[in-house]
Amino acid sequence: MRAEVAESWQRSAAAGVSTEQVDAPIAIEQRDLRSLREAHPLSRVFPLLDDVLGQAVRECDAIMAISDATGTLLWVCGTPATLRKADQIGFVEGSNWDERLAGTNAPGLALATGRAATVTRSEHFRSAVQPWSCAATPIHDPGTSAILGVLDVTGGDQVVVPQTLAMVRAAARMAEAELARELLSRPASNAAGSGLRLVLESLGRTEALVTVDDGRGRLQTLRLSPRHSEILLLLASAPQGLSGDELTVLLYEDDGASSTLRAELNRLRHLLGDELLLSRPYRLAAGVTGDWLAAEALLAAGDLRGAMRAYRGPLLPRSSAPGVVRLREGLENAMRHALLRSREADLMAAWTRSAWGRDDYEMWLAQRAALGTGSPMLALVEGQLARLDRELG
Repeated sequence: MRAEVAESWQRSAAAGVSTEQVDAPIAIEQRDLRSLREAHPLSRVFPLLDDVLGQAVRECDAIMAISDATGTLLWVCGTPATLRKADQIGFVEGSNWDERLAGTNAPGLALATGRAATVTRSEHFRSAVQPWSCAATPIHDPGTSAILGVLDVTGGDQVVVPQTLAMVRAAARMAEAELARELLSRPASNAAGSGLRLVLESLGRTEALVTVDDGRGRLQTLRLSPRHSEILLLLASAPQGLSGDELTVLLYEDDGASSTLRAELNRLRHLLGDELLLSRPYRLAAGVTGDWLAAEALLAAGDLRGAMRAYRGPLLPRSSAPGVVRLREGLENAMRHALLRSREADLMAAWTRSAWGRDDYEMWLAQRAALGTGSPMLALVEGQLARLDRELG
């Protein structure tokens, strides 16, 4: 058995998946599926993917499926006869194929590793799925590089050829290119006369991305160093500006770093331009939009579901700058408390499936309380609580 498949089997077994389990659990009911699809970024490229890949797989009695970043299948496309066969293993819209729920499979493996994956016949963890083979690859957000979902082709022996994975990867890259084109064209159409603007993306990223819009339709996207990411984040969070001493306290854990700060600010000014970074006090001479600010605004407006979509992970997660740590913990605590009060099991599941939330014992307990006694998710939740009990003693 290939090493990555063996590791996936181990994760599946540890999560409590049974090899004799027939169906994958339904995570989203049909009545909620339409609104979820309409709100998902991949809805904008689904027609393209269906035209490029969907029509081809129908002709060879295979299925094209697109999941979100949690493994829930949003679209499942094929001929009626093939879809009826897939229904027998629970490969249907609304089902979740995270490997911790459905056992080893290509969409779940692609989510777990962040890479393209194939799983053929007996490599599947569940016996019921072993007549099938599948090839899948993640689709990334062109702005943040976060995984938006997974594109998958599932079928019989005709899928087990190198050309299938190559075709799936090409379709996914085409979708990413279309999303990138939209991202670039959208601000440009509204930018004329609006002045300088910065768009800063820092959630779940060690190095922030900043897009500079000069107000005349010209955009420039830069990847910042970790230190420059911290400085720009702190300045963006203080529109009134910060003195050198204030910025030093927020940025450095020890004293005596003022000369280092001046050098960093000079390099950042050279990178962004003199007109963007002003001094006395240090401040940004541009309107600022940030992904963490959007998440905070949605949360404050009571739109927890929207805030969860915007929250792509902790703010600059590796930063130890005191000011960044305070901002990161403030947003994370606000998100957690809103989730714990919500009793929305699917939103809690999105948190506990993440790298930052997988060991959140209190959230697992709240998720268990929010699930009905007949929920197929209950076994996973119980298994994860048992794991944490063992690990935490």
